[in-house]
Amino acid sequence: MKEKLEILLLQAVLKAYPNSISSLQVEVPADSKHGDFASNVAMVLTKALKKNPREIAQTIKDNIDLSDGMIGSVVIEGPGFLNFKLTQGFWIRALKIIDEQKKMFGVCQAYKGKKAMVEFVSANPTGPLHIGHGRNAVVGDTIARLLSAVGYEVTREYYVNDGGIQISTLGRSVYARYLQKQGVEVPFPEDGYQGDYIADIAAELLPRSAEFERMPRDQIIETFGRYAGDKILGEILEDLRRVGVQFDSIFQESSLYKQDKVRQTIDELKAKNLVYEQEGALWLRSTSFGDDKDRVLIKSDGSYTYLSPDIAYHRDKFKRGFDLLVNVWGADHAGYGPRLKAALLGLGYPADHLHLVFIQMVSLIREGETVSMSTRRATYETLEDVVKAVGKDVARYFFMMRSYQAQLEFDMELAKKETSENPVYYIQYAHARICSIFEKALEEQKIAVPAYKDEWSALLGLPEETEMAQLLLEYPESILKAASEITPHRVAHYALELARAFQSYYDKARSDDRYRVVGHDKKTTQAKLFFLSCVRQVLQNAMHVLGIEAPEKM
Repeated sequence: MKEKLEILLLQAVLKAYPNSISSLQVEVPADSKHGDFASNVAMVLTKALKKNPREIAQTIKDNIDLSDGMIGSVVIEGPGFLNFKLTQGFWIRALKIIDEQKKMFGVCQAYKGKKAMVEFVSANPTGPLHIGHGRNAVVGDTIARLLSAVGYEVTREYYVNDGGIQISTLGRSVYARYLQKQGVEVPFPEDGYQGDYIADIAAELLPRSAEFERMPRDQIIETFGRYAGDKILGEILEDLRRVGVQFDSIFQESSLYKQDKVRQTIDELKAKNLVYEQEGALWLRSTSFGDDKDRVLIKSDGSYTYLSPDIAYHRDKFKRGFDLLVNVWGADHAGYGPRLKAALLGLGYPADHLHLVFIQMVSLIREGETVSMSTRRATYETLEDVVKAVGKDVARYFFMMRSYQAQLEFDMELAKKETSENPVYYIQYAHARICSIFEKALEEQKIAVPAYKDEWSALLGLPEETEMAQLLLEYPESILKAASEITPHRVAHYALELARAFQSYYDKARSDDRYRVVGHDKKTTQAKLFFLSCVRQVLQNAMHVLGIEAPEKM
């Protein structure tokens, strides 16, 4: 629709002023009073044509082809804006594309041939996932769904931090509980991980006690850490499956060391003169690439900082041929981005192809009180508990209903409500209600949902029908914009806006027969059934991107 208008406008410009411009754009005005679409092309041409922009706008307007019935009016406003109002009939006729494309409506190939990786969650395998991880998971998965919808070949990857001190701390925690279960009085590590799950893992290792008696302590701790880490990772992935999230690839930090990729990365940085030694440590010249200070890569004791394997990991991502890298991190990592991008720029990689998403904190509200959370103290609400309490669909939508840049309050009482106060219930109920209308039409009048016919446009003239048609036809651009700008919450907002528009339309039938779908006139009933089939289809498509179900009955 927008593209068709741009073609008509470009033809008018070139007819009025040949060779003046090669392309142009029309935009949706912020205020609908200014029309359905607007263009500033007249003002763009002012300098080259040396004419008043309103005069240029008038000449362009006089050359616009109105014969196909698409454009209802063209108004020149302000310094020379061309504001377009499309005809009511055109909006309705344009719904034909939804009927034709069905599930593919909103799917495009804008980024066909491009590969994207979305790395998300990547929680240390040291304890169960909490509600904050849940938001990260759903945002990451929805971003992946959006990128797929616009043509990217998408890989979802989970990065396992199994090369740092956390696994050692986990091993010491399990070992302490293991010894305590054998009657040995040992203090629990001050920095150890609390929680019954540590004792449960220790109990699983008791039957292997003879094996461990022959091992030195360091090897026992390493073995316990690996065993516990693998077990917890398996449980993490199962928790994520419960919320509809699955990964294509699990990448272990330890593999970077086994394959010598960290050392190779350091050697490459040295070869490019991007590092220097000072006070026994190796430093990255990250200030040369926009960071606020240089960063240590290898400490004076010879151990790597977190930055070294992270640079190696992202170097590996680029070497795997990805055109776009999206990292979904917690907001506490926000200061980490510049140093990582500095290293990638130094290595010659397009750091602007790395998009960092920083997820703000989630507060769980239960009975009006905020639940405090800490993995090490084991005071948290697990993602598993939340999903069991409210269901996958509610959990996913609640995690998506605000921008990831804003803090989120997850209200458990609201999430459990099956009323219009709950936005997920509201959206799903709108879909189910449309399905029930179709069922009623078939049972009472033997009228099935028809395919598109041109004659429907004359029978769908209510202002709300035109407005809803406009909203439906905005869906593809909403998806493209949400994907291009990595703003997945837009889809959640769109689905709720469409559900509200339908519900308002439906409610008016109680006092105004013009809004009644299944009425006395067969053709009008058919037209309205077709119209609602488009609403249902777009609701389904939006819910698919959000990863929530579209029930036919509730």
